[in-house]
Amino acid sequence: MNENEELKGLNGWLVLVGLGVLIAPFRMLIELSPGYLSLFRDGTWQALTSESSEFYAPYFSSVLILEIVFNVVLLFASVYLIYLYFSKHYFFPKLYILILLASLVFIPFDAWLVSLVIPGIQIFDTETSTEISQSFFAGIIWIPYMLVSKRVKATFTKKGSTDAGEDQQDQLL
Repeated sequence: MNENEELKGLNGWLVLVGLGVLIAPFRMLIELSPGYLSLFRDGTWQALTSESSEFYAPYFSSVLILEIVFNVVLLFASVYLIYLYFSKHYFFPKLYILILLASLVFIPFDAWLVSLVIPGIQIFDTETSTEISQSFFAGIIWIPYMLVSKRVKATFTKKGSTDAGEDQQDQLL
C-alpha cells in the first residue's frame, strides 16, 4: 500500500474539520435567528427604517439586508460543505477556504458599514472582536492545512456522482 492510500480518508486532523463543518450550520442558526427575529418582532426594524421615527437610520435596511443575504448564502454554503466533506469531493478544500476568507473579510466590513449607518456605535465591540479573532485563528490554522496537507490532497479527489459509481464497482471487485 502506498503512502497516498494510507493517508486517504476522513481521519487525523480532518476529523476536527468534519466536526466543525457539521456544527457550523446549526451554530449559525442558533446565533443568528434570535437576533434577526427579535429585530422584526420588537419594533427595532420599524424604528430604524421609518423616516418618521426619532431613531431613523438611513441605509440601515440596506446594510441589514446585505448582512442577512450574506449569512443565508453562508448557511447554504455550510450545508453544501457537509455534502462535499462526506463525499470527499475535490471542491471541498476550495470552498472551505473561501468560506473562511469570506467570513474574515465580511465581519469587519459589516461592522464598519453599521458604524457608518448608526453613528456612535462602537465598530469593534466585544462580540465583533471575538468573531474577528475566531475567524482569524481558524484561517491561520485551517487554510494552510487545506493547502499543504497530504491527507487533504489524498482524500478530496472525487469529481461528482460518477465517482460514487466507480467506488461501488471497485468495492465489488
